[in-house]
Amino acid sequence: MRQRWLPVGVLAGVLFAVNVVARLVVRFGSDTDPQTQDRLSFAMFVVIGVVLGSVAFVWGRDRPVERWSGDAAAAILAALVLTVFVGPFVSGDHPFSAGAGAFFSQVWLYAGFSTGGVLLGYLVLITLGWDHRSKSLERYAETKLNKPRRVVRR
Repeated sequence: MRQRWLPVGVLAGVLFAVNVVARLVVRFGSDTDPQTQDRLSFAMFVVIGVVLGSVAFVWGRDRPVERWSGDAAAAILAALVLTVFVGPFVSGDHPFSAGAGAFFSQVWLYAGFSTGGVLLGYLVLITLGWDHRSKSLERYAETKLNKPRRVVRR
């Protein structure tokens, strides 16, 4: 059980750490410039998408999509909850300090970039033919071709 949930927890921790680093850079680096804050937020979401695309690429190579997609979704959900409810305290705010619109905007951006990253990583994996299903179909075809032909008598 621990072997299955440890990577999920580590992934959620990495995603939350990306958010914490972005918030600390905004807090100590450019707290007054809203354009710089927007750029850093965008960069944070891009990094989250790249991390999740890489995870989908690596996990999809040796696991069926039914297994790793649930693990990735659990990690994304945990990281999203931490980012939205705990992350603002790192920068000295509270979750609804900028209003409900900013709160839900962050939720939708996080969901969009994380979903996009996972899909992009998995689509690249499928395109290369390295995903779990393609490899198992390739093994099946090889075993079928390597069997000797059966002679049928009449």
